[in-house]
Amino acid sequence: MRLRAGLAALAGVLCIAAASDPADRLPDPAQEARARAIFREVRCLVCQNESIDDSEADLARDLRQIVREQVKAGRSEGQIKRFLTDRYGEFVLLTPSFSLGNLALWIGPFLVVLAGGGLLFARLRNRAPDTELSAEEAERLEHLGKGETP
Repeated sequence: MRLRAGLAALAGVLCIAAASDPADRLPDPAQEARARAIFREVRCLVCQNESIDDSEADLARDLRQIVREQVKAGRSEGQIKRFLTDRYGEFVLLTPSFSLGNLALWIGPFLVVLAGGGLLFARLRNRAPDTELSAEEAERLEHLGKGETP
């Protein structure tokens, strides 16, 4: 347990240099390390492709402050993420949680492709077989090829 706390404190000390304003950092290095770990899992709603740890947007700075306040208050990572998703929606998390709605979004395209393949297979299987031209049809085709009217 002491090793874990020591590593968390070391990570906090190393992360202190990355915070833009020293006044924003938490005084406890272990709490700062926890907050920084959460920063990397929360999406910047302005940039949308970056975590709030990487973003310089004003909203990202506000979200970092909210996370630090939550960590300082002793809330768990799950409680902090739940607070953020209640306030900003699930889009705020870089890795969304598993739910039936997300499952439908991931499996839906595969089901559409499978259904399309099944329909194509059924249409090709039920297609009428090719038959040869009758003598009358062959004669008409020959006349059309020569530019004559049958």
